[in-house]
Amino acid sequence: MFLDKLARVEERFEEIEQKLCDPDIISDRATFTRLSRERAEIEDIVPVFRDYKRVVNDIEECKESLDSGDRELEELARMELPELNEKRHELEKQLQVLLLPKDPNDAKNIILEVRAGTGGDEASLFAADLFRMYTRFAEIKGWKVDIMNSSATDSGGFKEVVASISGKQVFSSLKYESGVHRVQRVPVTESQGRVHTSACTVAVLPEAEEVEVEIADKDLRIDVMRAGGPGGQSVNTTDSAVRITHLPTGMIVICQDEKSQHKNKAKAMTVLRARLYDKYQSEADAERAANRKNQVGSGDRSQRIRTYNFPQGRITDHRAGLTVHKLDSILQGELGDFLDSVAAFFQAEALKQHSEQG
Repeated sequence: MFLDKLARVEERFEEIEQKLCDPDIISDRATFTRLSRERAEIEDIVPVFRDYKRVVNDIEECKESLDSGDRELEELARMELPELNEKRHELEKQLQVLLLPKDPNDAKNIILEVRAGTGGDEASLFAADLFRMYTRFAEIKGWKVDIMNSSATDSGGFKEVVASISGKQVFSSLKYESGVHRVQRVPVTESQGRVHTSACTVAVLPEAEEVEVEIADKDLRIDVMRAGGPGGQSVNTTDSAVRITHLPTGMIVICQDEKSQHKNKAKAMTVLRARLYDKYQSEADAERAANRKNQVGSGDRSQRIRTYNFPQGRITDHRAGLTVHKLDSILQGELGDFLDSVAAFFQAEALKQHSEQG
């Protein structure tokens, strides 16, 4: 069944390749876009499956050589078989992962929200550290970061900061970051040298298109006001700040980082759409998961997911049971390997659940 499914994927890929060369389809923008999107969803599977078929064919040829009567050929086949079997096993694992249902949000841009939690000033400073970490990671990846709204503190931290991050596979890279991030360190103001524990919440929301979340004008209350803050550029003398209230849910979004009221409103609507999309999707996921066992808590913002321990220079992801002693470099944005390890944990959990259900 596993191989039959792969064969059907390869057949469909070849069919789409031919259609995308058809002048009639090229001129039909909607069909061309739909087929291109479908091709992109399966194009990673096909070369791996073709490698797999080549390895299986090589294994069969080696087995035939074992009975050839040619001593030299038989010895060569005995040497090659273990390596080929190992390669087949690796390709099978890779194909199982590639065949997992795709997250439709993986290619989306995101709205990143970082908020100080328990811990007063220390929590706000840690919120700034986390936001700087994600910003530097975005720079490494070549993504664009645009601050939508921020509430700074006099100590140089953030009560909250909301930003859009756009680029290739942003949600796919950061989707497991939602949750409570805990920090253990000695605050600057601590004279006794005692380690304090503070926390921040991180939310990673896939950006939603207007067609994905319809918002009726009658469901909105829009207020304009003067931007406020601790001083400097975030304060201006015109009513440019925008507060949008979504009446059915009570959600409130404030944007004040732009000098233009129009731009602040557009940004606020982008954040509101993302929050509503996330809310509706979370409700649908919870409904589907009601009868399912072994749920992996990846998106619960009330769940403590990670601890950053400064005295020991370590960072621990509690879901994956992963600890590394590279806190300084990770806070500088070098968290690619760490995120890959966390994603591998969730991939393994998804494979286990998939096999149990299938």
